[in-house]
Amino acid sequence: MEPKSTAELELIKDGRIAWLIFNRPKVRNAMTWGMYDSLERHCQALSEDPEVDVVVLRGSGGEAFVAGTDIKQFTGFETARHALDYEHRIDEVIGALESLGKPTIALLEGFCVGGGAAIAMACDFRYCTPDLRFGVPIAKTLGNCVSITNVSRLVDLVGAARAKEVLMLAKLFGADEAKQAGLVTEVVAAEKIEAEVRQVAERLGGFAPLTLRASKEGVSRVLAARRPPAGSEEDLIALCYTSRDFKSAVKAFVDKTPHAWRGE
Repeated sequence: MEPKSTAELELIKDGRIAWLIFNRPKVRNAMTWGMYDSLERHCQALSEDPEVDVVVLRGSGGEAFVAGTDIKQFTGFETARHALDYEHRIDEVIGALESLGKPTIALLEGFCVGGGAAIAMACDFRYCTPDLRFGVPIAKTLGNCVSITNVSRLVDLVGAARAKEVLMLAKLFGADEAKQAGLVTEVVAAEKIEAEVRQVAERLGGFAPLTLRASKEGVSRVLAARRPPAGSEEDLIALCYTSRDFKSAVKAFVDKTPHAWRGE
């Protein structure tokens, strides 16, 4: 399913399957603020749409699902409030996806990093091509941190030890290791993955919708009971986002210049 317009996040309904396509292929579908807003709106609407059984999310271009938030948008961050508002907003958007009352499938090709990894982890199922690169390499790239809710999703999926590999060693999981770790449901050849995901979506569409909804909500409640309260990490967010390291890393990325960590 390819995008049919120039919209940065396009919704296409194909039968009873809704496809959400991240459509900025020249920058590996990096997310803008507007794309996050659109994602939340679409999730809220699709959750109540009686003509949709399953929602599939994918990136356009074949090189990436989503390569995180567009880093250029961080250039205006000056205070802890900017950082806290950003992470809280991302939690709201990803929460709308996670709580969508229908099955969700992430179709992953190539890079799925940073915010893209957060989006994928909030889906019920993840199918990937063999060229997957999955991770949150912020210790290597920006020197920021992620919300406690997104840390919890990662720990829920792969365990604490592997979560530290992702967050502290900036490890990018390949397809086979992601499958072994439980990050993805199945690895499928690139030329077959759309057909495979469509088949899975149609299979889900043939099951009892109330049972699917109740099962999804039941699992969510179990996970929610184990998660620390949102906002308990605000000191960590402020520490990283207000640092000289973060500002320097963002500037270096935008200017395409070298950067060295200083721990301040």
